[in-house]
Amino acid sequence: MITPNTEKQLRGLGLNGYEVKIWTALLSRGASTAGELSGIANIPRSRSYDVLESLKKKGFVKIKNTKPVRYTAISPTEALENTKKNTRESASGEIKKLDKLKNTSIISKLTVTHTKEKPTDQSSLSGVLRGRTNLYNHIEYIMNKAEKYVLIYTTEKEIKNIVRHFTPLFKKLKNKGTKIKIATQTSSQTKKFVGDMKEFAEVTNTNNKARFCIVDGKEIVFMVLDDSEIHPVYDVGIWMNTNLAKDLGRFILSNQQNQLK
Repeated sequence: MITPNTEKQLRGLGLNGYEVKIWTALLSRGASTAGELSGIANIPRSRSYDVLESLKKKGFVKIKNTKPVRYTAISPTEALENTKKNTRESASGEIKKLDKLKNTSIISKLTVTHTKEKPTDQSSLSGVLRGRTNLYNHIEYIMNKAEKYVLIYTTEKEIKNIVRHFTPLFKKLKNKGTKIKIATQTSSQTKKFVGDMKEFAEVTNTNNKARFCIVDGKEIVFMVLDDSEIHPVYDVGIWMNTNLAKDLGRFILSNQQNQLK
C-alpha cells in the first residue's frame, strides 16, 4: 500500500494511477506475472498487460523471457534516470518540430497578419504580469527588440538574478550596439555581480530601490512589489507600450542623473 502523497509524487514521474500501483507492487514483490500483479495492485487483469507494456517503454519494468512471462521492476534510481533521458529526448524532439515550423509559410503568413496595421486598442498595449518567471520572460522579450538602449533599475537582492538570467542577452545586445545601463545598490554583497556586468553594461550605484526596465523609451515593465518581502511566485509587474509609457520613459531619463548617486 502507498500513501496518497507518495502516489502524487510518483505521478510526477509521468506515471498514471495504474502504473504507480503496478510498479510499486513489483518493487516489493520481485518477479511476477501480469495476473499476479493485477491481484496485488487491485486493477483489472485486462488492463495489467497494457500497463506493464507502458511501464516497459518508460523504463520502469523489464520482461523476463519465461513461461508464463514474468516482469521485474527497474530500481528507482535507474527509473529516475530513464525518466530524465526520456524527458530530454521528448523535449529535444518538440524543439526540433518548432524550429522547423519557424521557417514555414504558415509562420510567415501569421507574421504578416500580426504586423499588419490595425486599429489601436490601448488595452492590448498594457497588461499585468504575475510570477517572476513570467516577468523575466517578458522583459527578455522586449529587450530582444531593443535598438538603442535598455535601462534597468534593480535591487541589491535581485541583481544576482538579473545577471544569471540575462547575461547571454546582454552579450547579444552589446554586439549589436545597444547600450545597457543598470542602476542598483552596490555593496560588498553585489560587488561580484556588478563586476560581471561591467563588460556589457554601465552599472551605476543608486539608493533608489525601484524595480523596472525601459526599452528604447517605448516599453516599460514595472515590478510593483518589494522583492525582499515577496516570494517569486507572487511577484507582480505591469507592462506598458502606450503613449503613457513613452511619457514615463522620457520623464525617468530626464531625471536619471538626479536619481543616481
